Amino acid sequence: MSKVNDILDNVDRVIVGKREVSELVLTCIIAGGHVLLEDVPGTGKTVMAKTFAKSIAGEFSRIQFTPDLLPSDITGVHVFNQKEADFVFRKGPVFANIILADEINRATPRTQSALLECMEEHQVTVDGVVTVLQEPFTVIATQNPIETTGTYPLPEAQLDRFLMKINMGYPEKEEEVLILNRFLKGNPAEELKETATCEDVTAMRAAARDVYVHPVLLDYITQLARQTRETENVSIGISPRGTLGMLNAVRAYAYVKGREYVVPEDVKMLAPYVWAHRIVLQTGYMNRDNKEQIIKDIVDKTTVPTEEWTK
Repeated sequence: MSKVNDILDNVDRVIVGKREVSELVLTCIIAGGHVLLEDVPGTGKTVMAKTFAKSIAGEFSRIQFTPDLLPSDITGVHVFNQKEADFVFRKGPVFANIILADEINRATPRTQSALLECMEEHQVTVDGVVTVLQEPFTVIATQNPIETTGTYPLPEAQLDRFLMKINMGYPEKEEEVLILNRFLKGNPAEELKETATCEDVTAMRAAARDVYVHPVLLDYITQLARQTRETENVSIGISPRGTLGMLNAVRAYAYVKGREYVVPEDVKMLAPYVWAHRIVLQTGYMNRDNKEQIIKDIVDKTTVPTEEWTK
């Protein structure tokens, strides 16, 4: 747990008033998932990703998504080495521990799809050759929800690869004043030191998998997921991958909160982040806020089980 607090405190040195968002991002990393940060420009999405990368002593790479970006620019390409008279594989930026996919919706669907195999199977296939990515591997992507010119909406298959979709939000007035004071004499992100190693992240992932989940809570998660498939105005509900994602997320979140067991409040807290971007609404209801509200309504109307949640 000390490493969890070390990482979060390190992020707090740069990001003001977003402890909850930081906990969610760290939850994704510990759960072995990926996170999509969505909000208007200037709310700290890229800074959040880079701060986490600096806090963990792993290899970091940034991919700036543009319409002319090619799949090989992400995964890598075989090039001919004249000295060796053979083709050698030149690795792309995806071969790192933390990947910042900045403005991911600016790339064409063909390029976006280059991340599908990487994010789901943690491997890259180029010219029939499979190369396994190093662990831990996490993609932190950002996108702007309001600008449509020159952007390509992420398809459902791509969105489903993200464990969580998180909105940063604007800071409060006092927090914004604190931001100005912090940046008066420089950028605090440049002074950050590493607080955890890749081995620490691997150990935290193993510890999170040992977090106890009561069988009643497994039934509760399944019941909520099934209701999304039966809800009016929802054409595609939560898939089994979504329920597995919730299981991994609640265990990691309980670990971040310092507990050895999951409680129903963990499920209720994470449901909009883990599930809202996965459902597909019928025509005329394609709105982000509608999706989140549908998930919240399902959670609110479902009876919360009451048990002794410890072993």
